[in-house]
Amino acid sequence: MDSSRRGPLGQGATDAVPETIATYLRLRGLEPSAAAVRRRRWRGAVDDENAPFTPGRDPKGLGDALSDLTRESGWVPQLAREDLVLQWEDVAGEDTARHAQPVALSDGILTIRCDSTAWAKQLQLMRSHILSQILSRHPDAEVTAVRFVGPDVPSWKWGPRAIPGRGPRDTYG
Repeated sequence: MDSSRRGPLGQGATDAVPETIATYLRLRGLEPSAAAVRRRRWRGAVDDENAPFTPGRDPKGLGDALSDLTRESGWVPQLAREDLVLQWEDVAGEDTARHAQPVALSDGILTIRCDSTAWAKQLQLMRSHILSQILSRHPDAEVTAVRFVGPDVPSWKWGPRAIPGRGPRDTYG
């Protein structure tokens, strides 16, 4: 055989092992041979997870892929809460939504700020209806109670550093 057609290990050019694999095998103390490389490639080529025409390999729609992603990532409750805020008008009604907006959701309690104390009192009377609407439309939002508050007025009676007493007197005067 012609020396120009011989591989780096003295084998024929058609049976030559790639130099990278031959170097790896020599460092491991193994004898490089083309048959061993073919056997290794064959074992590596069989991958049941990526084999075509196996169950679970059918293409999925984009909506299915996104729902799987949100479920696996644990985003379902947060997205349900966002939907509740975005669809508040559908849940509460158009007239009610103009006078009351959700402002916070913590520990399962949805806080809704109303334009006036009269609206807050009226919605407190409708609490069970509004809560049942929320639970039926957005069960993943994890809302367990609804709290209605009137318009913002300053108060010094609550908070982590509140001091009992009558509070400031001449502040607004």
